[in-house]
Amino acid sequence: MSLDAEQVRRRLDRLTSVDEDMARRYPGAGGARQPVHTCYAPASAVDGGTLRGWADRALAAFDERLPEPDSLSYLLGMDAPVAEAVHPRIRQKLAGPAVEDLRIDFEDGYGVPGDETEDADAERTADVVAGWLRDGVRPASFGLRIKSFDSPELRARSVRTLDVFLTALLRRWGSLPAGFVLTFPKVVDVAQVEVLVELLELFEHQLGLAAGSLRFEIQVETTQSIVDGSGRVALPRFIEAGRGRVSGLHFGTYDYTAACGLTAAHQHLAHDACDFARHVMQVSAAGTGIFLSDGSTNVLPVGGQMDHGWRNHYELVRRSLAHGFYQGWDLHPAQLVSRYAAVFAAFRESAPAQAERLAAYVGAGGGAVLDEPATARAMAGAFVRALDNGAIDATEAQLMTTLDEPGLRELARL
Repeated sequence: MSLDAEQVRRRLDRLTSVDEDMARRYPGAGGARQPVHTCYAPASAVDGGTLRGWADRALAAFDERLPEPDSLSYLLGMDAPVAEAVHPRIRQKLAGPAVEDLRIDFEDGYGVPGDETEDADAERTADVVAGWLRDGVRPASFGLRIKSFDSPELRARSVRTLDVFLTALLRRWGSLPAGFVLTFPKVVDVAQVEVLVELLELFEHQLGLAAGSLRFEIQVETTQSIVDGSGRVALPRFIEAGRGRVSGLHFGTYDYTAACGLTAAHQHLAHDACDFARHVMQVSAAGTGIFLSDGSTNVLPVGGQMDHGWRNHYELVRRSLAHGFYQGWDLHPAQLVSRYAAVFAAFRESAPAQAERLAAYVGAGGGAVLDEPATARAMAGAFVRALDNGAIDATEAQLMTTLDEPGLRELARL
């Protein structure tokens, strides 16, 4: 060897800190299942029947307007075989625990009704959640959207609401339930994230909760959450300031597009300005294990606009999935129909081609495409998502890919 071994070692050893930093910042995806959506309901309207009410209203609309696969195929442009497979899956989902993720909203959808009213709603909704837990009907993930830290008054009210809710919930239930998460809206500066983390530490200490158990998602709905005042990309600093508590980045369609100066006619999820924000979210969260969620559409499937609302929502969800956003907001119960139609159809339509490539990859060649290991992981990951969300079942996946469910999950993790 022409190079001095000791000099080589000293130089390579300098990269150890890079390895350690990469492992800390980018641990990769965890084992948690990502919900396909988040439903937002004003705190004033949340009661013991909210979860079943959303599902029942969605199921009633589905059965009335889309009773057969043909009607689903006609409305949304699905190929007949896909509609045949998707239609019963939608109905089964709506008849069961249709709401996968719920935020009890104390922010824009709730308003500022006064301290006495908000205190009462915080305590009452804690009782509602305790009832869901007691009855075994709570969603896999749920929590509060607290008020923003925009002003001294809102900051104080935000902390007070969280205090009242957590204290009441722990008094009624005895522990912090799994899947509980906070949504932190309108973040404009890393100091806001730092202060929230310090407050959550205080809550944990005073309420006897495990360190790090209170987690939150950052709502990306300000231009300053994309590029800060000094011209830097802001989200990586926000994530770092979260000190392991940030579980998701959720896009806020209307606040963000308004902040960009777009008029109402152009405030929609498919606008290029939203694509830019989502791309920044994507590269900021890549490899961190933080979930990405797309925003909402306010074009609702109601009344005479039901078919138009469904088609619009279906197309937007399909667009989000194609861009790697596997979760999004739903604002109305009937959007559950188009949400699950889009999710199930997208994964079923892509499955045959991906399965062929995946089978060739694990069979050591023979396919028309020479895939890299990273692509194979992504394809296995797509099948894992399809298994988790109900688009396909394990038997179908194995017939297509030659891999059983444990094999798919292992390949997706490698």
